[in-house]
Amino acid sequence: MARIDYYFSLLSPFTYLAGDRLEQVAAKHGAKIAYRPLDIMKLFPETGGVPVPKRHPSRQEYRLQELRRLSKHSGLPLNIRPAHWPTDSAPASAAVIATQAAGGDAGRLAQAFLAACWAEEKDIADPGVVAEKLALVGQDAAALDLDAAAAEFEANMGRALEAGVFGSPFYVVGEERFWGQDRLAHLDLHLAEIG
Repeated sequence: MARIDYYFSLLSPFTYLAGDRLEQVAAKHGAKIAYRPLDIMKLFPETGGVPVPKRHPSRQEYRLQELRRLSKHSGLPLNIRPAHWPTDSAPASAAVIATQAAGGDAGRLAQAFLAACWAEEKDIADPGVVAEKLALVGQDAAALDLDAAAAEFEANMGRALEAGVFGSPFYVVGEERFWGQDRLAHLDLHLAEIG
């Protein structure tokens, strides 16, 4: 069974606009997804990336155009400038990691947090929002080992750097790397090739 190491930021609109297509691709090929949320703001300086506010105006303008197009194409509502962005993604990321460790639906939870940020104007650093989204997937924060998950969130940075990850979403299968929600078709083909 192939494993997809899925590195992503819960603050990434491109990750949000992927919707559940990764889960669909994985299910099609019987692949397992290892959800590895990370801190994109720490990843950028380590890999030569530039935070959005520091990018050239033409890049910022293109990003907004691209996000509008992707939102329309995907059918997912998107607030281009959400009220709670950027925010601390660590609490929500730890909840995703802990949910996966408990055998829960980490993919659905990650998508719920992404929608909270990019469509619902909710702060994913707020404990109330974290609890609300955990309840959506049948999890209770009090029953999860969030301390261990927080340590795992920090460790994901080292794993990402070792794997050659530099953006979000990023899919790694063995030595093959796929960057961006627009590379899911390529991931699909790769999984078909390796059977």
